[in-house]
Amino acid sequence: MKNIKSHFTFTKQQRSGIFVLLLLILILQSIYFFVDFSSEEFQVNDNELAEFRAEVDSLKLLKLEENKPKIYPFNPNFITDYKGYTLGMSSEEIDKLHAFRKQNKWVNSVKDFQKVTKVSDSLLAEISPYFKFPDWIANPKPKNQYSYSNNNKPKTFEQKLNLNTATAEQLKRVNGIGEKLSERIVTYRTKLGGQFIADVQLQDVYGLSSEVIARALNEFTVKEAKPITKFNLNKVTVEELVTIQHIDYEIAHFIIQERTLRDGFKSLDELTKVKDFPVKKIEIIKLYLTL
Repeated sequence: MKNIKSHFTFTKQQRSGIFVLLLLILILQSIYFFVDFSSEEFQVNDNELAEFRAEVDSLKLLKLEENKPKIYPFNPNFITDYKGYTLGMSSEEIDKLHAFRKQNKWVNSVKDFQKVTKVSDSLLAEISPYFKFPDWIANPKPKNQYSYSNNNKPKTFEQKLNLNTATAEQLKRVNGIGEKLSERIVTYRTKLGGQFIADVQLQDVYGLSSEVIARALNEFTVKEAKPITKFNLNKVTVEELVTIQHIDYEIAHFIIQERTLRDGFKSLDELTKVKDFPVKKIEIIKLYLTL
């Protein structure tokens, strides 16, 4: 009890200090309640605020635009399901395009694309600027006039020039055969011994497309070809087979194996069943075989 009482016993100096402290607290409390510490009203410039908000909005739009998937130029003939969805096409529109392409048909213009897919004008206007068609469609070259320009009307055997005596200058008159290809044809003819055996051998000239060959054969054909020795397919040996163009030792062995399994070939076209046989060259190979 005595210890507790000692905590409430103060000297005159301590009492004065306590009184001063209480007085200060009372003064500060009065100031807090009666004095207005609020700042002066802030004047807002509406024009500057509007400009700031507009700038923030433009930055937001720019950021959204940057986050959008970028569209690069593409050929609309090869739109996949995923590509179509990202462009905004419906499943039905994508399916129509795929069904059209399965018919081995091609979309060659913006108008063709809308006709096939039935997309809306608004979507077409949005995605068509990214369409990229092949150069030969977008910028077709004018057809040149050649001496042999009437390619629509097939010529008779008598009207055609002899492919085995045609010069490089004569060959260049065919649309699609320039200086290099004409010289290449003459060089290959020389490599064969100076003569083609048949028109089909033009397929072996590097760089000649099927379309160019067709145009060339409307103007030229093999006349008076030298006779060649043909091998009986059911009796020919491996050593004889390898003397024929496009047949090496491996294919020759496969031909002999297939002949044994079939107990002899019934037709030359059965060669296409031989393992690794160069099917695209069968017409040339058949020139050297018989049954």
